[in-house]
Amino acid sequence: MDKNAFVKLGYKIKYLRAQKGVSQLDLSLKTGLTTRTISRIECGIIDPKYSTLVKISEALGVELTELLVFTL
Repeated sequence: MDKNAFVKLGYKIKYLRAQKGVSQLDLSLKTGLTTRTISRIECGIIDPKYSTLVKISEALGVELTELLVFTL
């Protein structure tokens, strides 16, 4: 995945999180990830593992595929 895709993925996660009224702290508590890790994912700085994306999708109550569709 190229850098642009990481940015799009991060934006999508941030968008869905905001739509559901979930803070980074809330998402952190639900996933077991640190808020720093969530912030870095949302900024497109790091490439999250599949298992991390599964945790995030479950915590947000969305299908994993929804995270990977970048049209809003």
